[in-house]
Amino acid sequence: MTPESAPAPRERSFRTLVQIGTSLDGYIARPDGDIDWLNERGAQAGDTGYETFMAGIDTLAMGRNTYEKILTFGFWPYEGKRVAVLSTRLTTDDPNITVHRSLDALLDHLQTAGAENVYVDGGQLIQTFLRRGLLDQLTLTNVPVLLGSGIPLFGPLDHDIDLTLRETRALGAGFVQTTYTVTTAA
Repeated sequence: MTPESAPAPRERSFRTLVQIGTSLDGYIARPDGDIDWLNERGAQAGDTGYETFMAGIDTLAMGRNTYEKILTFGFWPYEGKRVAVLSTRLTTDDPNITVHRSLDALLDHLQTAGAENVYVDGGQLIQTFLRRGLLDQLTLTNVPVLLGSGIPLFGPLDHDIDLTLRETRALGAGFVQTTYTVTTAA
């Protein structure tokens, strides 16, 4: 598929943003979902801008795997934020989230809930948003480690996704953070 035949972006009144750490070889987690490699090294990076980023976020959209990983943290890190989870099989009475069975239902919810700045989290959901032309900004923090295998941030694409470099920052301990505008999104 050429960029001209890429799916048309959906009309929406909210922005979608990603801020995520990856190994240098592009993995967001080990094959079993473990992110200790990131947590162990993260403090060495210094200020990654995450607190500032989160201060501008009103809503999070995530996949089931990401939601379930967050539950292992022992605390809910998104107090005061709306959280929407995309899952065809998750059942929960967790008052912190709403569950949506399809991408269209999730997008409709974000629109009607008045979302303005949506943090998209989770490898599969990020890939889906990219493929569908629904992602506006991508911030990658590259961790100076090679994992060799794991859960990749990026998957197969059927069309090019153009990015425009906004900023690159060298952080502590060899971390590098790069922010792109996704130019193929509306």
